[in-house]
Amino acid sequence: MKQDLRDLYQEIILDHNKNPKNFKLLEEPTHQSEGYNPLCGDKVNLAMKVQENTIQDIGFQGSGCAISKASASVMTSALKGLKIDEAAALAAEFEKMVKSDIDSEEDYSEFGKLAAFAGVREFPVRVKCATLAWHTMKSALGQTDKTSTE
Repeated sequence: MKQDLRDLYQEIILDHNKNPKNFKLLEEPTHQSEGYNPLCGDKVNLAMKVQENTIQDIGFQGSGCAISKASASVMTSALKGLKIDEAAALAAEFEKMVKSDIDSEEDYSEFGKLAAFAGVREFPVRVKCATLAWHTMKSALGQTDKTSTE
């Protein structure tokens, strides 16, 4: 199981880093925020169009490591079409997953491609890379002007 998870982790990270989904500038977003990881220099600009409490469209731009870019790519795909409270709940579950104990044998298959990021927990220094886009999304939904550095 662990080797399968590592293989999945590597495949998804590489694919979404090379061919990121929703890597675009949104015109007239209703919510937006910037995120920055001072430890490694990752930067993400996230923009969303939210109508009737639902994320209609979402895009990101920025630069950073493969984990950061892939996480933003998979996140934007997962969030499109979700209600705001569903997006917040998914963010909390994602963070719980990547911060869980290395020896945890929990089944994350219901997370789909997001399950690949469970492998990040083996590299604690990379957790901030994986969660940067998620913290930036939460900041955007809170409509704060603060740059997310988590």
